[in-house]
Amino acid sequence: MRTIEKCSHRLRERYFQIEHDSGLTVYVFPKPLTTTHVIFSVRYGAADQTFRQGEGEEWITVPEGVAHFLEHKLFENPDGSDSFERFSAYGADANAYTTCNRTAYLFSCTERFEESLEELLRFVRTPYFTDQTVKKEQGIIAEEIRMYRDNPWERCFQNLIESLYEKNPIRSNICGTEQSIARITPQMLYDCYRAFYRLSNMALVVCGNVTQEQVMAVVNRCLPSKREETALQRGRVEHTNEVYRSSVKARMQVSKPIFSVGILDSEIPSTPKDRIRRDAAMTLLEEILFSRSASFYSDLFEEGLITPTYSYGYSIGETFAFHTLSGESDRPEEVGRRLWDYLCRVKEIGIDPEEFERCRRVLYADEIRGYDSTEEIANNLLSFVFDDAELFEYPAVLESLTPRELEELLCSMLKPSAFCLSVVYPDEEAEDEAD
Repeated sequence: MRTIEKCSHRLRERYFQIEHDSGLTVYVFPKPLTTTHVIFSVRYGAADQTFRQGEGEEWITVPEGVAHFLEHKLFENPDGSDSFERFSAYGADANAYTTCNRTAYLFSCTERFEESLEELLRFVRTPYFTDQTVKKEQGIIAEEIRMYRDNPWERCFQNLIESLYEKNPIRSNICGTEQSIARITPQMLYDCYRAFYRLSNMALVVCGNVTQEQVMAVVNRCLPSKREETALQRGRVEHTNEVYRSSVKARMQVSKPIFSVGILDSEIPSTPKDRIRRDAAMTLLEEILFSRSASFYSDLFEEGLITPTYSYGYSIGETFAFHTLSGESDRPEEVGRRLWDYLCRVKEIGIDPEEFERCRRVLYADEIRGYDSTEEIANNLLSFVFDDAELFEYPAVLESLTPRELEELLCSMLKPSAFCLSVVYPDEEAEDEAD
């Protein structure tokens, strides 16, 4: 077992990275706060639909929604008990989530930490699936799928992702579809569990008023001392330089049209370090361009073209990268045109150095404030770990960015073939269609 201490003199913070004999990497971030937050996560998400367990083995393709289905089923124990009830008895607040590239099981507590951690490690490591329990869960998740399908914002975003990418598995609905989950079997769940839920493909992050000795005592008690090797291979994802569809429309029960503009970023860096820098630079660029203090929002809001219901963000991974800008408008197509004109205008005049510095300070302050929350620390640390990057390097990356670098990124965004507009209209205004 090997321990590495990671320190930041700038932030006056530290954490420990422990390579356990089982193959699991454990991260302990001591923080003298009331709540301890713990995440046990696997590098396996909704996009992992095609895989094989080594050279020469057959490729396996599973239906959409298996990773999310597994997340639900692991809380049910062989003796019929539910781990949620056990966490509740310990006074811990437990949850789980699935994204396109990870599944995470977590809890927060103020006491009985060791018992809660032992429960977390135990139930995630004890898969139990039968025909009867799978059939029951199919009904539960089908209801969840219908609930998301009836949410206009979810529908608008899902339509956008499906229009940005034609073949990338990120376009898959995390919950799957009613048709896809109906094909899930216990054997399929066991196959996916054995392929991905290897301890060497997982990470445990603990942040709170705990010591590494406390954490490792539980880990040593619950996990094997022998490493499980895996030769897991994931399906190849083709990169794309243009959107699959430039627009998509739907109609639902909404009082005002809602929209999401997507801008495809096809220049994905190959190394984790460069992806972190691009993420930081694009996030800063969006803060300059789209924050509520920027002229784009203020002008459109004063004209009544958009409402205060407004958001924006940038997402990047090994196989995808895109911007989104969402809101409400009676004239969503006009918002799209105004967005293009605005970006072209900023490209011509350049980025104001004073605005650049102000927005960088905003992001830097947000980063520092994040260290006041064990939950935010744990989530950020996990994100950096799974991106093969170093958490404490992010402030230095922010400080090293320049207006010129952001202007070059802005130029890379200005390609008509990279834009897509997804709109959900009130029932009477539009039929479902895609262009």
